[in-house]
Amino acid sequence: MPYSDEMKIFSGSASVELTQKACAHLYEVIGQSVVGQFSDGEVKVHINENIRGKDVFIVNSTAHPINTNIMETLILIDAAKRASAARVTAVLPYFGYARQDRKDRPRAPITAKLVSNMITIAGADRVLALDLHVEQIQGFFDIPVDHLSGDVEFVRHLKEDPLDNLVVVSPDTGSVRRARAVANRLNAPLAIVDKRRPKENESEVMNIIGDVAGMNAMLFDDMIDTAGTLVKAAEAIKNAGATSVRACATHPVFSGEAIERINKSVLEEVIVSDSIRLTEKARESEKIKVLSFAPLIGEAIKRIHEEKSVSILFR
Repeated sequence: MPYSDEMKIFSGSASVELTQKACAHLYEVIGQSVVGQFSDGEVKVHINENIRGKDVFIVNSTAHPINTNIMETLILIDAAKRASAARVTAVLPYFGYARQDRKDRPRAPITAKLVSNMITIAGADRVLALDLHVEQIQGFFDIPVDHLSGDVEFVRHLKEDPLDNLVVVSPDTGSVRRARAVANRLNAPLAIVDKRRPKENESEVMNIIGDVAGMNAMLFDDMIDTAGTLVKAAEAIKNAGATSVRACATHPVFSGEAIERINKSVLEEVIVSDSIRLTEKARESEKIKVLSFAPLIGEAIKRIHEEKSVSILFR
């Protein structure tokens, strides 16, 4: 039985387009709310419809400007709880601060845990997240977490438009597990980029583990930030004899000179999701292709509302 007879889906300012597409997939109307700022930058939120006793989903990527979007998410959750929503689910297409997930040096914070605590304390009853940077972040929340994998959509796309002689490449040793799973789904061989820095202040040396010569290489990663490492890895793969190099990444952070680096690189195509709204510069790039994950997120929202399994979406 559904948790509540009616659900309502609201969006923060970072994910309006994605939320509208997810709602369209579900034949739902996006919830009416006002999200803005006072003149000093303070976030203000108001929900413009009755949500008492309803199953509420709040969608917002905590991307740039990250701190503003985090506050929007927290305040929307608080507003929904104070409006007597039966349940509030925070839908996080992109979870900011995910890279600060461990204490890797003395006196360092674990900011991903801090943000998780804030979402819980704000009043979220559960979380729906897409491709967290590391899976253990699920354990940072003291509430249920449904973790979606974007690989399902990428694999579906690559099967619909297959490449001959495909080799799946992990951009580093830390992403091998994910790349191996994708390679198995695509029935393709696996290669690994082994990055090493011989000495401090010396550039990284990239060695390719596996055979890429004469193959069409596809790099898989969870995000692209400055694109520096991605571009270097692509160049190393090309120098190792690959016929072509492409990349798939769920989160198009694209900070700094990322777009310029990608446009000048040997990469033929970079496929990303719409978990983060692209800038105009990114939209204008001929190398960047956007694959909408709105149907995946929409279907997950529907299954959570109906108390059905979400894991079926991973298949």
